[in-house]
Amino acid sequence: MKKRRVLKTPDLKSSTMTYNFRNDYAEGAHPRILRKLMETNLTQQPGYGEDDYCLQAAALIRRHLGNADAVVHFLSGGTQTNLIVISSLLRTHEAVISAASGHIATHETGAIEATGHKVITLDSPDGKLNPESILKTLRRYSSLRPHVVKPRMVYISDATEMGTIYTRTELEDISACCKSMDVHLFLDGARLAQALAAENNDLRLEDISRLTDVFYIGGTKSGALMGEALVFNSPELAKDFDYTLKQKGAMLAKGRLLGIQFLELLTDDLYLTLAAHADRMAMKIARAVRQAGYTFLTESTTNQIFPVLPKTLIDRLSEKYLFYVWKEIDDSQAAVRLITSWATPEAAVDSFIRDLETLG
Repeated sequence: MKKRRVLKTPDLKSSTMTYNFRNDYAEGAHPRILRKLMETNLTQQPGYGEDDYCLQAAALIRRHLGNADAVVHFLSGGTQTNLIVISSLLRTHEAVISAASGHIATHETGAIEATGHKVITLDSPDGKLNPESILKTLRRYSSLRPHVVKPRMVYISDATEMGTIYTRTELEDISACCKSMDVHLFLDGARLAQALAAENNDLRLEDISRLTDVFYIGGTKSGALMGEALVFNSPELAKDFDYTLKQKGAMLAKGRLLGIQFLELLTDDLYLTLAAHADRMAMKIARAVRQAGYTFLTESTTNQIFPVLPKTLIDRLSEKYLFYVWKEIDDSQAAVRLITSWATPEAAVDSFIRDLETLG
């Protein structure tokens, strides 16, 4: 029997390590945010999100959305946001539909199931859902009632866990499907900035507010120290959500820390400027990968890319760079995940490209 090769795991403490491409939250926060936190540090404010900064940030978000009725809450992280939204909007017998690669299905330690709600996963190589697969799932479960859970929410991500993005037409079609079946549409926006900044994107925040029931604007992966801005696009859906936040321990006494960060990120388009840099750095690597003759697991246009590389090359690159080996393709090839951030220096990207070309 042929011996299977085991890929090396990069050592973060190695003296030869030059850059971490594992995630887009390895750095702290953009200097403007840190300065604003320092400038406002001794200004006394009310707690629990009633401070001036949270109120101003929420008003600014509503202006960006063109939706004066939107209800905005600030939470500390994506998993927390996902589990609280889903558990608060669904009844005990209701479930959520997700792509098999969706964050709630793969990287949240069963957080949704722990709240008592089944995650129904659909296969999707590019990480996106479509109305056909959603309708097929809804009808299948409906035909078996009351012996199975009732799908009552569709969960999508933009950008997806595969780095792909939804077009306006795709989101309009999914939205129409959900409305026709009386199903909530929840968009995970942990990397929404990177999706909106992608060269081939045609969605705007106004479109997302119009087409979804609830979504969030991610800060953790977009230059903030932490935080997600959760948006309910109609007040009815957000009724008593503040009770849920408090009960789940998600209402920060020093909510000002989140409000200040989003107020800064959404001023002068800093949010999109930082995301555009992350996308450009990833696309620069992607062009070099193609020029070197390699392929990709998915065709991403955001800051997550998935090159398929020889395992020998992966081993050699792992001696200098941190990244995840995402999927084994065959005995000689595997797909890796490379992520760039708002702070990725172009010099690190150029160094990786040189090594890709010379070590390959």
